[in-house]
Amino acid sequence: MSTRGLSARLSPRLSALAASVALLTGLAAPAASADAPPAGGPNAQAAPTVNLATNPGFELPSPDLADWGSVPGWNCTGGPAEASVSATAPHAGAAALTVTPANADSTGECAQTVAVQPNTTYTASAWVRGSFVYLGATSTGKDVAPAWTETTGGGWQRLSTRFTTGPNARSIRLYVHGWYQQGPFSVDDVRVDGPAPAPSVAAGSVPTSDKVVFFTVDDGWQRTPEAERFIADHRLPITAFPLPMPAATDPAFFRRITAVPGSSVQDHSVSHTDLSTLPLERQQIEICDARDSMTRLFGTAPTFFRPPYFSWNADTLQAAANCGIRTVLTADADFSWGATNIWHPGLLQPGDVVLMHWTDTLAADLQRALAAADAAGLKPAGLVDYLR
Repeated sequence: MSTRGLSARLSPRLSALAASVALLTGLAAPAASADAPPAGGPNAQAAPTVNLATNPGFELPSPDLADWGSVPGWNCTGGPAEASVSATAPHAGAAALTVTPANADSTGECAQTVAVQPNTTYTASAWVRGSFVYLGATSTGKDVAPAWTETTGGGWQRLSTRFTTGPNARSIRLYVHGWYQQGPFSVDDVRVDGPAPAPSVAAGSVPTSDKVVFFTVDDGWQRTPEAERFIADHRLPITAFPLPMPAATDPAFFRRITAVPGSSVQDHSVSHTDLSTLPLERQQIEICDARDSMTRLFGTAPTFFRPPYFSWNADTLQAAANCGIRTVLTADADFSWGATNIWHPGLLQPGDVVLMHWTDTLAADLQRALAAADAAGLKPAGLVDYLR
């Protein structure tokens, strides 16, 4: 390419960079406390401040079955071709994120969704190294000026921006990125400091007097045409809890079997690990990464989480809430693999949640569950119509 051609190509990028610098130079950080008094009145006790970022130091391991080369907890636009975890000269700890934009059209953005409380002040910060590195938040309900630096001079520099969420904000999108053709940059020790969302609610059934029952199907490894036909022929609302790998292998199947109104695709973790054996930070990766996978594949963020093996603890409830999950759902009946187990006396009852699995017996399991519901005078319904 000639010098003139290269200059013509760079000119719009450099003009945009100059405009961005001029704009940001004139922006002040949003006021933090003036429009966000503590919930409950001026004398209310402030909630504890915690770091809500997922994998903030880039040191937590990838869950089993995660995409090769992924950065746990983060979605990077260029994928593993641009973003990786490096042990070379981190700011602290043993690792940092290193991003090398792959081409002239990439800023190398990495982002994550963080659950927050409305009308609440948070501070986002990160240590960065490189030229023209940006840190910011969107979906806050209000305009937020990103923090940025022209250059860190080869060392590490802390970026920070403070924002107050709007009245309807339940999550924000935290991002870091570089600028076009400004070279690689590194990020470490990310923080989103503020009060955590209230823990998710644990439930095994739905509180309702409506004569309904809820069919849920887990995992997703064995997808049979017989089960698909049975669901379509009987117009069954199904709440699917697939793992990311089988869901990504055949997303069209899960779209078809959740086509009946009231159906949905929800969160079942990344690796089907017993979460009660993991610390909160790793549970958060399992739940948030699965949430992100389901959102990318099906366009709607899950709001229910099915813990593998029905195993959970208090950390699970908080980790799920930090991922925007409202309900950690088990079940009170199991019709998987030819079983007929109702874990309370008598027939199925209104609000019961029935567990099944995507197996080669699912068509027969669904038929047996439907017969049990009929015997109790109940009809299948969708969880999304009852759990808010």
